[in-house]
Amino acid sequence: MPETDWSRLKAHELRALADDDACVILPIASIEQHGPHLPVMTDTRLGWEIAMRSAQKAYAKRPTVVTPVVWSGLSEHHMPYGGTLILSHETFRMVLRDLIVSLTRHGFHDVLISNSHGGNVIPMKQIADELSGQLDATIVATTYPGEAAPAIKEILEDQENLGHACEAETSMMMAVEPDLVDTSDLSSLATQRGAGFLAAGRDSYRWRPFSHMTANGVAGDPSKASVAKGEALLEASAEALAALITDPETWAPARDLRPDQIGGVPLRK
Repeated sequence: MPETDWSRLKAHELRALADDDACVILPIASIEQHGPHLPVMTDTRLGWEIAMRSAQKAYAKRPTVVTPVVWSGLSEHHMPYGGTLILSHETFRMVLRDLIVSLTRHGFHDVLISNSHGGNVIPMKQIADELSGQLDATIVATTYPGEAAPAIKEILEDQENLGHACEAETSMMMAVEPDLVDTSDLSSLATQRGAGFLAAGRDSYRWRPFSHMTANGVAGDPSKASVAKGEALLEASAEALAALITDPETWAPARDLRPDQIGGVPLRK
């Protein structure tokens, strides 16, 4: 299996990957509370695992390399429970910007921001929008539970997709870091997911801390977790990202459907 971990490769090997038009996965995550039973590294560990598996699955069709995880994310809503490390929105955006610019300076043109924490979604999309008009690169922003949603729904019993420290995340951590999962009293941790956590009105957004919806930092039922579910979830998520990477349409250049002129005035091309 080819090496897909950026940090394990030598500089000339990475230059060769750029010359081979490799895709780069930039995983972004968080260090934040995950209830009484999971470590604060959960999003970072799972994001890394899924990114590496997807790169290995995609490699035969499209060379792919995975950068180190940006572990510091936007988790202000988890601060009330302790254990959470955060960046400001401004710093987070600048970190992503500088890393993506670094990649393009080395000759990489296709970058997949692979996110594993819900709080990162909005600024991740914002930086992709901002940089796409400035760089000779295609930047795709994804969050694996969304890309793999149909498959994830089929695997889980009590929820349709990921909650937080829930059936899904607990299962995946059981599969990759079993020694870090406290299974002694999972049945006491179940809470409602709280669909209206960040909602107001019919279709409006309103920020609230996570303590607004759960006393123990859990959203879901971790007692439904299992190693088998975890492995299935990891594979389904990696398959979905690999399909995204290897689909030529993902990286196809933007079309320009404009005519040469409108109203008798030439358009700038």
